[in-house]
Amino acid sequence: MFGVNGGELVVLLVVIVIVVGPQRLPEYAEQLARLVKSARSQLSSLRGSVSDAFSEDGEPVDWSTLDPRRYDPRRIVRDALAEDIPVLGAGGAAGSAAGAASHRPPAPVVRLVAGERPPFDEEAT
Repeated sequence: MFGVNGGELVVLLVVIVIVVGPQRLPEYAEQLARLVKSARSQLSSLRGSVSDAFSEDGEPVDWSTLDPRRYDPRRIVRDALAEDIPVLGAGGAAGSAAGAASHRPPAPVVRLVAGERPPFDEEAT
């Protein structure tokens, strides 16, 4: 926590006890306890108001769906490419992409002669 290990934490606590002194230490401990309690209550009320704002029809919010670590661009693209896209067939009805691909003629293969430069498309660049 905050890059402080156990030994450094003990040294910090000893320095705080020496600087604050035994007379004011209980007063500062009470103030710290009040601060922690108020922070917890404010966090709880904030969590409740955010849950109310995001929930639909009083259902609890599934926070795991809002986790940004779940949005892997590679997975999103892979899932999008794996979906069957409806393609209009010869009769005008939508069919599966695999079925429509079997009725399409194969694309012609253009082979370049040795030393020939490939065509340049100005609109593509």
